[in-house]
Amino acid sequence: MRYTRAMTTPFTDFGLDAKLLAGVPYEAASPIQCAAIPPLLEGRDVVGRARTGSGKTAAFGLPLLHRVREGGKHPRALILTPTRELALQVAGALEKYAQKLRLPVLAVYGGSSYGPQLQALRRGAPVIVGTPGRVIDHIERGTLDLSKLETLVLDEADEMLTMGFMEEVTRVLEATPDDRQIALFSASWPRQIERIAKRFLNNPVELQVEEKALSTDHIVQRWILTPQSRKLQALVRVLRAEPPQTTLIFARTKAGCAAVADELANMGMSCDALHGDLNQAARERVLQRLRSKRLRVLVATDVASRGIDVEHIELVINLDLPRDPEKYVHRIGRTGRAGRKGKALSFVTGRERRLLHNIMRELRVDIPQMDAPTEDDIRRRRLAELSEAILETEIDSDATDFLAKLAEESGQLPTEIAERLISALSADRRVELSRPKPRPERQERQERRDEPVYDNSAEIELFLAVGRRHGIRPGDLVGALANECGIPGSLIGRITISEMKSFVRMPRDPAEYVLANHPTLQLRGRETRVARSKGHQTDNRDRRPGR
Repeated sequence: MRYTRAMTTPFTDFGLDAKLLAGVPYEAASPIQCAAIPPLLEGRDVVGRARTGSGKTAAFGLPLLHRVREGGKHPRALILTPTRELALQVAGALEKYAQKLRLPVLAVYGGSSYGPQLQALRRGAPVIVGTPGRVIDHIERGTLDLSKLETLVLDEADEMLTMGFMEEVTRVLEATPDDRQIALFSASWPRQIERIAKRFLNNPVELQVEEKALSTDHIVQRWILTPQSRKLQALVRVLRAEPPQTTLIFARTKAGCAAVADELANMGMSCDALHGDLNQAARERVLQRLRSKRLRVLVATDVASRGIDVEHIELVINLDLPRDPEKYVHRIGRTGRAGRKGKALSFVTGRERRLLHNIMRELRVDIPQMDAPTEDDIRRRRLAELSEAILETEIDSDATDFLAKLAEESGQLPTEIAERLISALSADRRVELSRPKPRPERQERQERRDEPVYDNSAEIELFLAVGRRHGIRPGDLVGALANECGIPGSLIGRITISEMKSFVRMPRDPAEYVLANHPTLQLRGRETRVARSKGHQTDNRDRRPGR
């Protein structure tokens, strides 16, 4: 059955508990909320395809909280998310909605201590938000019993499967009662998700709120061709040429994320980084600066960005182009929220042009190319801002008297004094009033050189001294590399797990980064050493195909 609804509706029309409505910060529901809330309140299974920023957390969260509002000791609702960042974001949103209900919401995720989670589970947690690996750990320990679960939500299901959690998701589904309600939300619809829906969902309602799931029509998109070695310089020029606005920049790795943020901060920009090495307190400080508009530029990795829910982001920049259209949509969907228009810009190397064309073909959109701003472009923009600031300043009568007195005492004309004031103001704002001298032709030729040929096809195999005997699954390795190291699932190749050891293949750059910055990883509660493999002999079991 397909349920289509595009209009907005006041939340008071859904019959939700009054205490629950008191925690809802919106007056009218978004299209995905209008489509999802009625069937979920009826107890129907649903599958929804919705882009990032469409309001799906409230779409599944409000009916879920309404159904379990009386609370209880045993888990009644479970939301599975691909990353700890998204788990914390969803749990935080549900806590706000349920603040008048006083309904406990517990987040369980890897990379954090078991102690507080075990205590909360013993006290009773009717609503749980968790990552697949940690949820399975609790099930196996006997600390999480899903036999009385009433509602299960799979949030960003496509991302979970991309990260290798197919086995964990299936095991969680198998641990729930046959009559539980399931809500599955995904930006794309790969075959694995289709198989899950057919196997576990009961006559689901299909939520169709957009013409296509990968919609980017509300975002103005552009791309710039630039060598890898000159991306930072081009990025600085873009940020200097654009009017001041809140900007989110995506970098591929944690090391690149931190390096770019440091460079921009050293140039005097209001900039910070968000990546997997930050603890929760530091992460919240960064996000609070972003929400309060005290931070102009944020540089983030894909994994860390899952917890970003800020409506005033005006520009998204892909410093490194993502490998697939879904991730591209997830990224640029951070702008243009709540009915606003957004802008997105991607830096593309010569080797990535085919990848960009694949994204355009999949999205059925033509993304125009643009040139990186020149110094003269930046100068003109700053001159325009200076002119606007001067002409829009209201004239104070005291200033008029002061100017007359200053002209009389100095013997200078008012126009001469105005010129001095403009010179001082332009120097203070670092605005060049005159056109800079052209650079020598030799320097221009040097800057136009093509980027050096770089062979990223070479792979490195990592060795970890844990295997099947320790309960290790491919999803454990993918989750640890994604959450702890910031390595996207698309860069993780073949995984081989034997009885006592595991091997992971990936391109040279991310592999070298892991070896240099993460000598150990947390796997199933074990501190596990990571080393370069010296070659191995394996059978074909427990292999994850390379991408």
